[in-house]
Amino acid sequence: MEKRVLLIEDEPNIIEAISFILSRDGWDVKTHSNGHDAMEAVRGRQPDLVILDVMLPGRSGFDILQDIRSDAEFASVPVLMLTARGQEKDREMAERSGASRYMTKPFSNAEVLDAVRSMVAS
Repeated sequence: MEKRVLLIEDEPNIIEAISFILSRDGWDVKTHSNGHDAMEAVRGRQPDLVILDVMLPGRSGFDILQDIRSDAEFASVPVLMLTARGQEKDREMAERSGASRYMTKPFSNAEVLDAVRSMVAS
C-alpha cells in the first residue's frame, strides 16, 4: 500500500519538485498551499507524513505544527519542516514545536527523499 504524504507548501516550483520525486518513489502525494485551513487538510487526508513549509499564507508552519502535535489523532505523525530560514533560532523553534526533521531551502532531491524514507521507516 502506498504511503500518504501531505505537502503543505505555497511555492509552485517546490510543490512540483517534491511531488515528482516522491510520486516516482511510490508515495501518494497530496498538496495544500495555505496555512488558513491546513489542519483541515491534515484531517481530511490522513497522511503518514507531513512536509510543512514554515512561511505560508494565513498561518505559520510553526502554528500548524503545534496544531498537529496537540491533536491526539495526528500527534505522532512525522513532520518534516522546510524553510528558507536557516538560522539556529528557527531550527530550535522547530525542535521545540515538535518537528521530526528540519530542512533548509535550497535542498537536493536526494536529501528530501532520504529524509522522508528515514522518517517513515523509524
